[in-house]
Amino acid sequence: MTMTLVRYNPFRDLDILQRQMNRLFDESFLSDTKENGIPAAEISETEDAIHLKLELPGIAKEDLDIQVTKNAVSVSGERKEETKTETNGVTRSEFRYGKFSRVIPLPVHVQNNNVTAQYKDGILTLTLPKSEEEKNKVVKVQVG
Repeated sequence: MTMTLVRYNPFRDLDILQRQMNRLFDESFLSDTKENGIPAAEISETEDAIHLKLELPGIAKEDLDIQVTKNAVSVSGERKEETKTETNGVTRSEFRYGKFSRVIPLPVHVQNNNVTAQYKDGILTLTLPKSEEEKNKVVKVQVG
């Protein structure tokens, strides 16, 4: 009978533990984001306005609360989803409820009393006109 000598490496156990913790954190973070329904956002800027799109599938426009200050947008709401399927006489029902809230800081001041909103196919689109002082921030100077 021969024995094989194996060298013990204590750092190997720490490495395994760290990978397991990272995976647990990543899975927990991703599932929390999906379950809480934190909406994905896209922001773009033109000369006259800020354009903000939020992805809000499965939420009725009546369940949205949108508030705009001169330098931020707050969107909150409640998702109420129910799906039922029936296969071979077995009914499967799933409910998904959850509130969400997201505050998005704006890169410039806007005219919060002149905002337009559209909601179609689960996409909320806000057009936030820039305040006059922001529009006139860059002034062309003539050299004499």
